[in-house]
Formats: sequence, structure tokens, C-alpha cells
Amino acid sequence: MKNKVLLTAAVTGAGDTTAKSSHVPVTPKEIAEAAIESAKAGATVAHVHARDPKTSGISHNVDHYREIVDRIRESETDVIINITSGGGGDFIPSLDTPAAGGNGTDIQTPSERHQPVGELLPEMCTLDCGSVNFGDMIYMSPTDWLREQAKLIQQSGVKPELECFDTGHLRFAKQLVNEGLIDGDPMFQFCMGIPWGMDADAETMLYMRDRLPENANWSAFGIGRMQLPILAQAAQLGGNVRVGLEDNIYLSKGVLARNDQLVDKAVTMLNSNDTEVMTPQEARQQFGLLNPYGGEKA
Repeated sequence: MKNKVLLTAAVTGAGDTTAKSSHVPVTPKEIAEAAIESAKAGATVAHVHARDPKTSGISHNVDHYREIVDRIRESETDVIINITSGGGGDFIPSLDTPAAGGNGTDIQTPSERHQPVGELLPEMCTLDCGSVNFGDMIYMSPTDWLREQAKLIQQSGVKPELECFDTGHLRFAKQLVNEGLIDGDPMFQFCMGIPWGMDADAETMLYMRDRLPENANWSAFGIGRMQLPILAQAAQLGGNVRVGLEDNIYLSKGVLARNDQLVDKAVTMLNSNDTEVMTPQEARQQFGLLNPYGGEKA
């Protein structure tokens, strides 16, 4: 019997990748089309952020998310939609007034971060399980805020994917589970190789995997050149996988990728290692997800 994995396509993210590749989708129409094309290439899940069509930077506008979700659903392409609930978490201290955020700071409250999820009811959403030095800024997500977000997600019936950028995030994610704030079998995701979180290597992946609750499901992804090596390692160790332009913009050295090309390459690699990609319906049944458009669980 072949191994089966859930394959996520993270189609855009919120970083400055648009300046480096014209293939990174920006408008709601482009982001929805990237999700649809990724699904047709074999992705089980489309993970989406919204961008501001005018600046290409991060957008918290629920109407942008609504257009993305509506376009995907109206296309009748079967794919699980996973919306970020990371929202505004960027804190850049000012040397003049260190207690206040400097230029580029973008902080939202837990309820504001949850708003697109609560209004649109995707089948899944991410929940970033702690603060971290994220490149040259701080991604800020305090524990009490996370508890509030977890409660809001729980009330919505959406399945949270517990994003762990470092080992302490895993400890707190398990605390959320222990406090009864995560329903069903928890889903963890190891976000590997991001400066300055955990390393992207097999030793770190095993460390994280071996500290999961017994009933947990997990996934891992690496950024940049580590995207496919981490995909192969995760599938081999019993995890689910992720690719996409949020994490890596290259198909091969010096060759810019499209999302569907990265998905196709991942599917080919997985198949060559006797691993199949789950269909969205198989994933709904296995992980107890909402039906599309919200409503009862599959």
C-alpha cells in the first residue's frame, strides 16, 4: 500500500518576493487562479494570503480574501482552502522610542487576525504558535493572544494548522492542545529554515516529530533551496508536505517557477518515492475538515 500525503501549495505569502519574480500572484484574481492551477496540478490544499493590489504588500482587507475564496469556490475546482490567520504581527522597534513600533510595524489584535477566517469559514487556517526573530523584524504573537485566537478558531469550526517556527512553538502548541483549545487530532506544521527559527535539516525534523502528541498529524516545509529536500524528508518520515512561491521562487537554479510547476515537480518526486498525494475529499475525511463553504464536517 502506497504512502499518502497531504500536499499544500502556499501560493503567495506576504514577503517582498513580488520584486524578485513576476510569477508571484498579487491581485485576488491572480491569487485565486494560482490556487486553482495548483489544484489542477495535484495540490490538496491552497494556502492563501491576501496582498494589496496597489502596493503588492500584505493586505488585511477581508474583501480581498472574500474575492479570493469566492473565485476558488465558483471555479468548482476541488481544493481545500487554508487562510492565514497570521495577520498583522510585524514589530520593528524604534531606537528612539523602543517601546513603540518603528517604521514598518504592522500589528493586529487577535480578533482582527481572525476576521477573514471567521467570516469566510475556510476548511483550514494557520495559527502561528509564538513570537520569533523573523529576519530583521520580530513576528509577535504573545501566548494570551494565541489562546484568544485559538478559541475563536475553535468556535468557527475551522481546522487550525499549528505553525511552529522553533522548538518553543511546539511546546506552546501542545499546551493549547492540553488546555482543550484544539479540537480533534491536532495538525502541526514545522516551518523550517526561516531566519532565525529552526534549522532545515533531518535532525531538527526528527526532534520535532518525536515530541508530538500520539494522535497528532504533521507537515513540514523548507524555504528556498531546501523546499524539495525537506519535502522528501517529511514524506519519508511520515509527514505531510508543502511547496509554493511563498517559500521558494525557483524551479531550478536561476529558473523562476510558477506555483503549478512546483506542485507538479513535488507530485513527480513523491510518486517516484512510492508516495501518492491525497485528494481533497480524502483529506477531509482523514482530518475531519469542514465541507466547502462551511457547515458540517465531512
